[in-house]
Amino acid sequence: MAEISKLEQIVASLRGKHGCPWDKKQTSQTLKKYLLEEVYELIEAIEEEKTEEVKEELGDVLFILVFLAHIYKEQGCFDLEKVIDLVSEKMIRRHPHVFGDIRTNDIAEIRARWEEIKDSEKPERNSVLDGISKALPALTLAYKIGEKAAKVGFDWERLEGVLEKVAEETQEFKRALNTNNIEKIKEELGDILFSWVNVARLLKIQPEDALRQTIKKFKRRFKLMENEFKRQGKSIQNASLEEMDAFWEQIKKQDDIS
Repeated sequence: MAEISKLEQIVASLRGKHGCPWDKKQTSQTLKKYLLEEVYELIEAIEEEKTEEVKEELGDVLFILVFLAHIYKEQGCFDLEKVIDLVSEKMIRRHPHVFGDIRTNDIAEIRARWEEIKDSEKPERNSVLDGISKALPALTLAYKIGEKAAKVGFDWERLEGVLEKVAEETQEFKRALNTNNIEKIKEELGDILFSWVNVARLLKIQPEDALRQTIKKFKRRFKLMENEFKRQGKSIQNASLEEMDAFWEQIKKQDDIS
């Protein structure tokens, strides 16, 4: 804990009388966006398997968390020690197969018991969908809502069923396009996305991960296309769509082979 204490002391100095004007100005509300940015930078470093960057980004996330805890301490709410005690107690309580008398290595059983314990901690919840953060990215939020609904049996029995739902929603989207009603079009597009998330869920694929992987692939191929234009002494800004399509298909084929 000496290292955490050191970080707490740094934050206290930054917030102190002779501290940094910017740090003293921060609140729990203003720090939200910085926390989100740092978490996404950490995720990127993990995805790219850059160990040194992971180490650095973990530190940045930890700093913001200590900063937040210090702000609440200033307000007389709680301190970092209370945060650590609370999460420690919770992790011990939710792992009875490790810290208690229950012995099992069955992952499904462990997950089910985790959810039971978690639900028992929040008896005031009125819906099986309660307890899911509305601040989650939409794809992850949709996935978790689908999971919760499935636990009470509200789910497709077969993958084919949800694929039929995707086809049905796609037809409704096409009909909406003919109305020129942007709100209706947006609604139907959302229905298609939600249906595809359920396809991912039944396949046990995280849609957020799948989409990020595709974005990464698109960026890599697009940069290769830019480099190909440069190699030929051309600029992608002045290229025609036909030229870009030709290069794209060439890069795609090479990428698929490799």
